[in-house]
Amino acid sequence: MPKRVDHDERRAEIGRALVRVAGRRGLHAVGMRDVAAEAGISLRLVQYYFQTKENLLFHGLQQLTEGFGERVAARVRAAGENPGPRAVVEALLMTSLPTDEESRAFHLVLTSYALLAVTDEALAAQPYLRRPDAAEDAVTGLLEQAREAELLAPDADTRTEAVALLAMAAGLGTSILAGQRTAESATAVLRHQLNRIFRTSSASSPRPAANSPSPKGTSLSNID
Repeated sequence: MPKRVDHDERRAEIGRALVRVAGRRGLHAVGMRDVAAEAGISLRLVQYYFQTKENLLFHGLQQLTEGFGERVAARVRAAGENPGPRAVVEALLMTSLPTDEESRAFHLVLTSYALLAVTDEALAAQPYLRRPDAAEDAVTGLLEQAREAELLAPDADTRTEAVALLAMAAGLGTSILAGQRTAESATAVLRHQLNRIFRTSSASSPRPAANSPSPKGTSLSNID
């Protein structure tokens, strides 16, 4: 009997190959032939699954952001059974820093997607780039939980603080890629900022306020 092909896994395999090549060479320099060689399959097979490079890019972008959400969730789980809002915010920010091969590829390739979207309307229309508020909303919600738990100043502007944290993480990530600073120094800067915002440096928090969702309920799947 012929071997049954798992088409979803094959598509995922090709998407992972795209991210690996783009992480080494930059997204602009990647062609379908490069992805086929990286995946160890024929160009015709890549074309069979995606037809065009544009479709391949869309799939790669989806896979990239889903992988990021999974890594954030894993870091949150590693923080303990009941991590407080600070631990979840820190997990999201630290995961975005290019401190290893996987996170480096994420930062570099996602930045490349954003730059390409400036001149590519179809790419810009993709939900993974069209909804830049996902991470901002998630961090804002976590900061609001912290404020209700009296871990932030009562008059803290949670939205502004969320924007500042994410912008800082993005800038620090780029500075690591450019060799301007080390991952250790960038991590120290982010933790310094978190210490400034939070009233305690502890990753755990008091019991959440009544009717306040727990950090474990925060959705990480749509963060990009």
